[in-house]
Amino acid sequence: MQRRHFLAQAGALAATAATLGLASAPALAQADNFPQRPIRLIIGYTAGGSTDLPFRVLAENASKIFGQPVIIENKPGAGGVLPAQLMQTTQPDGYTLAQVAMPVYRLPYTTKINWDPVKDLSYVINLAGYSFGLVVPVDSPIKTMQDYIAYARANPGRLTYGSPGSMTTLHLTMEELAMKQNVQFSHIPYKGNSESMQALLGGHVMSVADTPAWAQYVETGKLRLLSTWGEKRSARFPNVPTLKELGLGIVQTSPFGVVAPKGTDPKVVKKLHDGFKKAMEMQNYRDALAKFDMEPFYMGSEQYAHFAADTVKKEKAIIDKLGLNKPQ
Repeated sequence: MQRRHFLAQAGALAATAATLGLASAPALAQADNFPQRPIRLIIGYTAGGSTDLPFRVLAENASKIFGQPVIIENKPGAGGVLPAQLMQTTQPDGYTLAQVAMPVYRLPYTTKINWDPVKDLSYVINLAGYSFGLVVPVDSPIKTMQDYIAYARANPGRLTYGSPGSMTTLHLTMEELAMKQNVQFSHIPYKGNSESMQALLGGHVMSVADTPAWAQYVETGKLRLLSTWGEKRSARFPNVPTLKELGLGIVQTSPFGVVAPKGTDPKVVKKLHDGFKKAMEMQNYRDALAKFDMEPFYMGSEQYAHFAADTVKKEKAIIDKLGLNKPQ
């Protein structure tokens, strides 16, 4: 009788806990001991590039901190949104994480999806932002951004620029620039920056907006860098002005970070945040970013979630103005 009474009480307590949304003792213990096995971190770009290489250094640092391997898995394609998409069918235990790139925040307006980039992800930490710039051939008559805008104004739709693809951050930022300046550019999408660089060097396009795949060509005198797009000037190209200081009203670094599936235990999210924060503060991670003219850009979990909500609203405004919404 005593045993039946004890079991009945235990069942009632468990039911009450479930009703109140309280974690069970085993779940709490699991969070306290996290991690107990390897962690997968999925990124949305190919191996060897400006996203992949710094992430591998970060993962190596984090492995030492967590005492478990952090394994990078590449899932390129679809503008870098596949990792976030995979989080919608992933167990929320903290052992499978994803990089979130800016294109994720415009998905609700460009693609039919059944999940919300703000509500259906657990934001862990923002890590860094990309370096972007606009380049032309060194023999181009366009010497400055002022020349670039003036040419576009005098030749509507004739000034061509290449980017990594339609609806990418680079494409939308160039169109935002055109909209702000009341000019027209002609967009030529490419599959990647190696393709766009060859097109530019071969005279098939007049300019390219991209990450610093152009850096080596600028340094060897084949291309001219007209502007960079960060908050401050590039340490690598300190003589080149930013769009902001030129009075063009744009700062674009396309911040990216790490998320977990919706419903991940807050204790696990906190452990992940703290571990990755230590990992990103190590000098070798800063050095890995610097190779691509990038810098750490830290946001904690709450700040990162607010950034995501604000960015979704901003992306909608730009896409609405450009008339690039998905078909109804």
